[in-house]
Amino acid sequence: MTQRHRLRPVRSAILGLTLGLAACSTGGFSASGDGTFAPGVDRGATAVSGVDVGHRLLAAGEYELAIRAFNRAALAQGLDAEILSGLGSANLGLGRLGQAEKLLRRAIDADDTQPEVWNNLGVVLMEAGKTGEAEQVFRKAYAMDNAESEQIRDNLRLALAKSDNSVINDTDTNNYKLVRRGTSDYLIRPASN
Repeated sequence: MTQRHRLRPVRSAILGLTLGLAACSTGGFSASGDGTFAPGVDRGATAVSGVDVGHRLLAAGEYELAIRAFNRAALAQGLDAEILSGLGSANLGLGRLGQAEKLLRRAIDADDTQPEVWNNLGVVLMEAGKTGEAEQVFRKAYAMDNAESEQIRDNLRLALAKSDNSVINDTDTNNYKLVRRGTSDYLIRPASN
């Protein structure tokens, strides 16, 4: 037996003893007050709505995670217009225009009184090259919003400019904005080349 092989069991024993003593000491593996450990879970707290989580993930550009959050919210509270709209917006962010259009149309069928959903459908239609229909959808959203939203007004202007002059440089006009119910808004911009 070589010198190296004889020392291996001794090293293992020393390592085990050191770890065992560290765990038994007052400063060992127990939680410290210096904040290096994660806080505990407050099991009595109210959970954040899956819809709110989905909107936050959309704002952060985490579209796949947003879809999962909206799906969980749909399981918990049912598939309503806001969840359908969120799913449509997330699919738009992923470039899935067909799915986004279907989901946003379903959201409008469920509740056609929300200008934000009409606006987001207009964004999908513009991205899909359906400029004429998108213009009409933006007009409806703008009228329903009583001309209060700058994002909807800007989207309508871009759609009108694009339908009036089909030779406009796409990099200058594809700055359509998604609008969320509530305090956040989303902006869809073309990928830089």
